[in-house]
Amino acid sequence: MHLPDEQLRAGHIPADLYRQIPPGTDPRKVVIVQEAPRSYKGPILVILFGTAGIVAVLLVLAFVVQIIAASIVAVLSASCGIGYTLNRGSKQSKSTPRPAVKARSRAPRKPARRRSPRPKGKSLYRT
Repeated sequence: MHLPDEQLRAGHIPADLYRQIPPGTDPRKVVIVQEAPRSYKGPILVILFGTAGIVAVLLVLAFVVQIIAASIVAVLSASCGIGYTLNRGSKQSKSTPRPAVKARSRAPRKPARRRSPRPKGKSLYRT
């Protein structure tokens, strides 16, 4: 019991507090009130529930926007014959489309040169 907190928990009055008691007071009747240690459970729970609430609101908002977009497309396609397609990006990069240009004539390609077959029985590598 070296620390004042340990002495107070054990019911002892530390010497510095004992000197502050007015003379003539019965030390057995003195009650020392200590401030309770701070609990962080409340603020942590508020942050967790706040974050979960924000995420839930964003998910509901995204769902509502999706429903509104789908209903607008359905109404437009039924009334005006306008359709809308959502294209997901492909994994391969697409090059930009080239403008239509008249094909130029090319010189005919030369036939590929054939290699002579490798002689059998002879190794090209030293052994």
